[in-house]
Order: sequence, then C-alpha cells, then structure tokens
Amino acid sequence: MTALDGAEGWAYAVSGRVRGTALDDLSGEAVARTLPSLLRALDAAAHVDLAGTSGYGIWTPDGRAPHASWPEALLAIGTETPRVPGWRAALVDSGIGLGPVEAGLSALAALTPCLPDARRLIHGDLLSRNVLAGEAGITGVLDWGNALYGDPFYDAAWLLHWWPWYPGWRPGDLHAALLTHWRATGPTPAHLRERLHAYLLHIALDALAYCSYRGRWDEVRAHVGTVLTLASAGEGESVLIPAGA
Repeated sequence: MTALDGAEGWAYAVSGRVRGTALDDLSGEAVARTLPSLLRALDAAAHVDLAGTSGYGIWTPDGRAPHASWPEALLAIGTETPRVPGWRAALVDSGIGLGPVEAGLSALAALTPCLPDARRLIHGDLLSRNVLAGEAGITGVLDWGNALYGDPFYDAAWLLHWWPWYPGWRPGDLHAALLTHWRATGPTPAHLRERLHAYLLHIALDALAYCSYRGRWDEVRAHVGTVLTLASAGEGESVLIPAGA
C-alpha cells in the first residue's frame, strides 16, 4: 500500500485490488460462515503497533487523535464537528429537540468508570460495503476514514447495533459467534456488558447526529428510539448484548 498526500489536506492510500462480495450483500448463512474470520481480522487490527501515534478517538493521517482519554473521546459525540455540522440546530428545528441526546450522554457518562484505558485500532464502520468476503472468509476491510484509537470492543458493538437493520441476517448468529470467539480467546474481559452498552449508546448518538445533519428523519426517529431505550436500561442491560457476555 502506498500513502499519498493530496490537495487541501486530504490523504489517500492506493493498494492492490481486493476482490470479494460486500458483507452487506451476503445471505444470512454466508454471513454466519464469514463471521469467525471477520472477528479474527478485528483481533489482528487491534494488535497493530501504534508506536508514533497519540490520543484517542478518530485519528488524522499523521496518526494523532484529539482526545486525552477514551471516555473523553466518546463523550465528545455531543459536540458538533466540521465533519457533521449543524445537527443540533436541525434536531431542535425538527421538533425532536435535544432531550434524547442529553439522556444518551448522561447514560454514557455513567458508564465511563467501567471503560478501560485501552488504546487500540478500531475500524468503526464495518458495514456500508466496507468488508469484502470470499469463500474462505474475509478478503479485505476497506475505508478507514472513521477509524479510532480506543477499546477494540467498539467494533463488536458496531455489529450489534447495525445487525437488526439487515432483515436477512439472523441476530442469533452474531451473538453466538461473538460469545464463541470471546470464550476461545481468553477469559471474559472485565465489564464487557457495560462496555458494550456504552459503545452502543455512542454509536446510536453518532448515527442520530449524522442523520440529523443529512435530514434523514425516518432514520433519526429510529435512532432516537434506540438511544432512549439504551438510556433507560440498567448498566449493561440491553437486548442487543449477547446473553452470557
């Protein structure tokens, strides 16, 4: 892979051709066969050497991320950025208001004592045709534009959040694959349920902000429902988190 500096501060990476079928386009059976290799690929990414990098949250091409801690990076979701401008005003103007955002942020803040100091590589956008698969498993993971430094279990939460949006996939396959993988790779990590709950809140808030910015109000209302459900649940309690995790 070759990294190139582009115009106006953009950076590009040019790699060899990767062939495969997008995870989004696979049948439920094919996804179930592919999940073990995807989880192994995420483990490998989480062990990439981050020497020479710094910070937490979404990082820039120089390897630096803006936040001093992982909880700080997550709680910053309530603040507008140049990536997603104007979403707070859009929510107010829509009549939905900022109440769901405030409820979600409050619940997320309550979970931060359970979060680890981990600073590992997170992909952060595993669907949207960014994962390619072949007969033998994953062939490529593309588009690292939303990649973060933080707790790699965030990617598991990403899959848990978005899985129900693909009706052809069976949620039980994901739960079983996650539990099998975690049990095979060591003891259950500390505060796993609380960590997944925190990351599910962050992902739903992020989607709420983005869809408000884009004016996709049907999706906004769906994400508002998810945020409020998660915010009202007890710490680590969610139907999206696998039983036994």
